[in-house]
Amino acid sequence: MDRFLLMTCFKRTVETGSFSAAARDLGMGQPNVSRYVAALEDHLGTRLLQRTTRRLVLTPEGERYYADVSRILDAVAESESSLSDESEPTGLLRVACPTALAHAFLMPYVPAFLARYPGLSLDLQLSDRLVDLVEEGAELAIRIGHPTDSALRARRIGHYTRVYVAAIDYLERRGIPQTPEDLHNHDCILYSLLSTGNTWHFRDTVINVSGRFRVNSPQAIQEAVIAGLGIASGPRWLYEEGLESGRLRQVLCDYEAPPVPVQFLYVANRLLPKRAIVFMDFIAEAFSKVPGLNTGHDQH
Repeated sequence: MDRFLLMTCFKRTVETGSFSAAARDLGMGQPNVSRYVAALEDHLGTRLLQRTTRRLVLTPEGERYYADVSRILDAVAESESSLSDESEPTGLLRVACPTALAHAFLMPYVPAFLARYPGLSLDLQLSDRLVDLVEEGAELAIRIGHPTDSALRARRIGHYTRVYVAAIDYLERRGIPQTPEDLHNHDCILYSLLSTGNTWHFRDTVINVSGRFRVNSPQAIQEAVIAGLGIASGPRWLYEEGLESGRLRQVLCDYEAPPVPVQFLYVANRLLPKRAIVFMDFIAEAFSKVPGLNTGHDQH
């Protein structure tokens, strides 16, 4: 049996999350996809996917094999493309991106990107949790901050200033903090997905903050600070409207930390297909002209 067919069925099953979705994507019947993946497991003598009633889960062996298969199939596709008269990138590109960043900056450029590359399809996965590029099948991730995983490579596409803000009525009730240490006497609105937990970073210090409200959505933090629930920390562009309208006030301006990078991340040992490269180039060029992603002085 065609080994590449088996590998392709396995790869698309992992990336789409089910045999039926992979079958639709590949234009074949669901029983065939399931049978081909089972045949691949028999050939390898190991289980690649754990099948439950609700979803498919990669085994540790499956995770390693998926990374290898992705690299092999991408290399084959790139090789064929380089020999073809048709040099336009094709196929499905999966990109993970934080929700607020996507709505504020990425989505306005999606129509122009798809219009420029009619052979491409884009699966944009919006989530504020940390997406595993290998396990979840995304070729690229846009992330805020510095990567800590040595298996990933980064390409900088912007940076922004992190500010500390509160509603005017909150500051009238509780007073204006003059130093980061003053936050111990304030309610801080906590972002529960922040990698540093309850620790806020300032120019020369870090402070453990606390408050009565925490949430896993940047938009909800924006709403909470406008409602006067406390002091929030986040990208200036998230609070720009409130600051310009006068409903919010920036505090602790003299203690701002260095600008925060916005970066594309991808798996270091995987050959990037042309569709991923053209997307990175397109978005990097677009973001270079966005004031909100080029604030402050880049100190990285």
